[in-house]
Amino acid sequence: MKSSLILLLPLSFSLLPYDALAAPNILLIVSEDNGQELGCYGEPYVQTPVLDNLATEGVLFKNAYVAQAGCSQSRASFLTGLYPHQNGQIGLATWKFRMYDENTPNIVRSLKGVGYRTGIIGKLHVNPESAFPFDFKAISSSNFGRKNLDLYASEAKRFMVAGEEPFFLSVNHPDAHRPFTTQVNGIPEKPLTGDDVRPLDYFGLDNAELRQQTADYYNCMSRLDSYIGDLLQALEESGKADNTIIAYIGDHGADLLRGKRTSYEGGTRVPFIVKWPRNSKAGIISTELVSLIDLAPTLLEAAGADPISNLPGRSLLPLLKGEPANWREYLFTEYHIHSAHNFYPQRTVQDARFKLIRNLMPGKVNPGYAFTNNRFFENLMETIESADEPIRSAYLNMERPIEYELYDLQSDPNEFSNLAGDKSHRSVLARLQKELQAWRQETNDPLLKQANTLRLKAEIDACFTDGQPDKQKLTLTYPEYFFE
Repeated sequence: MKSSLILLLPLSFSLLPYDALAAPNILLIVSEDNGQELGCYGEPYVQTPVLDNLATEGVLFKNAYVAQAGCSQSRASFLTGLYPHQNGQIGLATWKFRMYDENTPNIVRSLKGVGYRTGIIGKLHVNPESAFPFDFKAISSSNFGRKNLDLYASEAKRFMVAGEEPFFLSVNHPDAHRPFTTQVNGIPEKPLTGDDVRPLDYFGLDNAELRQQTADYYNCMSRLDSYIGDLLQALEESGKADNTIIAYIGDHGADLLRGKRTSYEGGTRVPFIVKWPRNSKAGIISTELVSLIDLAPTLLEAAGADPISNLPGRSLLPLLKGEPANWREYLFTEYHIHSAHNFYPQRTVQDARFKLIRNLMPGKVNPGYAFTNNRFFENLMETIESADEPIRSAYLNMERPIEYELYDLQSDPNEFSNLAGDKSHRSVLARLQKELQAWRQETNDPLLKQANTLRLKAEIDACFTDGQPDKQKLTLTYPEYFFE
């Protein structure tokens, strides 16, 4: 074990008068770049027995969504309880995007304030990192090379047993981020091949390359499941499992077609499982519309911490207890940018059946379309051109979207048929347009001002040379002018 991987910071706490030992520990497990491709969500090919079992012991949220389908953006949102346009982390931290204010309230600060030891294993990927004053840090790199994967569990156990105060530990695994590594340290024991699977349904396409990439994505998921099993075993060995909230989430969907870096279901819909032995029922499947911005108010309430004021999400504790709740009717997501390659802002609203995407630069080429198709796939256009309708048109329209995309998720769960121009859906379109506009106003969306959209685009365009962006040339000032 290399000592450079580990950073253990001094612990200093001021416990409040309540009995800290009665407060629940919190283990937050975050995986990279995967949607609901788990056995417990009905995926027939992948083997995920650990997470499947966790779902039977807790609550599985069937309709759980991230705020934005990007690593930094999603992580900043579930840690702060704010949408990206509210906290400022609208793009990747590695591309200089950042939160507006280092002092933004978040889970880590709030839990430390009521006596929790706080730790993170794996990457944070939010700017500035100083906004999240963890007591313990280990394996701070992204680790996409999958090195020393056994350390995630061993370092977690070291942290868990280091004190008697309640703990909050965030463990961030590198799977299933690209590269889709078939096998690491003999895991999975029997990797799938392209002959064993079919491509994900929301591709709508099938060829040998898509089948092989899908198989290796599943292999990453199986390996993730195995190492989560080691982590949960470490929790058991710590003797603290009976008073620990276990929450497992994906940070956004798979880095495949119509997934990551999009506003489609393949990008925004994620796995979300919670087990709390002391205060929740087992084997519940929740169908309510849940956002990962709900995580912050949930964990703070469970810990007895003061709520952060003016958060747009709400506590999930009633759903965890199986209690009736007057839940939200509409759920919102958004997109801005990932790296400088793919600026294309969108806003999305959905109810239990219909979903509306508003493209804020309609008629303009979406650079994310070519970025994904050309970077990760060969000869994909041949497969798209030969696809049946409406799949062929759905792909071609992704390249230069119109202003509104309306989908019936009940009859068209993979979002291939845009109903925005359908006369029979005018009332649905108008209702969702109204709800989306109201949400944007309530949350003070800076892109309600077109001038902000154009100014941000100009800053991003300025870093391009010969058609390629240069990170060193990127100068971002949006935290200064978004709310002038």
